[in-house]
Amino acid sequence: MIPQGSDIAGLVHVLDDDEHVRIALARLLRAAGFEVRTHASPASYLAEPATVSPCCLVLDERMPEVSGLEMQEALVREGSAVPIIFLTGHGDIPMSVRAMRAGAIDVLTKPVDRDLLLGAVTAAFARHATAVSGQQQLDEVKGRYGKLTAREREVFEGVSAGKLNKQVAADLDISERTVKAHRSQVMEKMQARSVADLVRAWELLQR
Repeated sequence: MIPQGSDIAGLVHVLDDDEHVRIALARLLRAAGFEVRTHASPASYLAEPATVSPCCLVLDERMPEVSGLEMQEALVREGSAVPIIFLTGHGDIPMSVRAMRAGAIDVLTKPVDRDLLLGAVTAAFARHATAVSGQQQLDEVKGRYGKLTAREREVFEGVSAGKLNKQVAADLDISERTVKAHRSQVMEKMQARSVADLVRAWELLQR
């Protein structure tokens, strides 16, 4: 199971096959007030139970079983929202570009600079909190949308496209009065106070 965050404020996962590096990073991060869990292999990290934010992963780029980039790609495919900070012993520009394009917070060179690492971890927590909040909002909107009838969804789409009641009525071959009734139900079920709220909900569902 891929972890989705932590219920402990500021959880940092450190994944590196070098024990000395794991120990050093754990000491540094704990001294700064963060909760730390160290992992010697990808399997150890992936076995972590799903929790809530904030959380991040400090990931070694070169490991014997799988590269850090391959690990990142796998996590992205699984839909993980946990931000990644790469550590590398080599100043590899193509690798850094690839990692950043895939969403990494930063790529830091070993031995890592304390301030750079702490700054990256802080940025990672902020991004993860935003991602988790956005996912929770999307889940709530999807839940409300799931309560709409097929006809209400059609009216919802029409209203969100900026169409007037009479235009929606013509499109669906129903009366304008019926459209108004469905629209009222859509507003109530989607917990929308205005058409603008409906439009924002529709746009969120299209992402």
